[in-house]
Amino acid sequence: MEKSYMDLHEQVKKEMAQFASESPEVMKSFMQLHEVAGKDGVLSAKTKELVALGISITDRCEGCIIIHINAALKAGATHDEIVEVIGIAVYMGGGPSVVYGSKALAILKEFESKK
Repeated sequence: MEKSYMDLHEQVKKEMAQFASESPEVMKSFMQLHEVAGKDGVLSAKTKELVALGISITDRCEGCIIIHINAALKAGATHDEIVEVIGIAVYMGGGPSVVYGSKALAILKEFESKK
């Protein structure tokens, strides 16, 4: 059976932790950047997660899509907001973003069904 996106989310986190154990300075620096860039400022943390999701779709990074959908939901993003971001990513990224945008929608639906 194929893994669920929630299982893949756990796998990505596990792989990142493994990398952190092998390259702690790099991951510490990355996580500090993540924390600083992602916190509320002029833009809310939710808005920043939605932007990161759009970039993840156009960059075709499945692990990033999984991480940022989960983070956007935790930051209070709605289903409709995420679907609208998927639409903007498709507009900006063309055909490949249709494929990854569709994947993002499947990920969103799986995370919503588990809550």
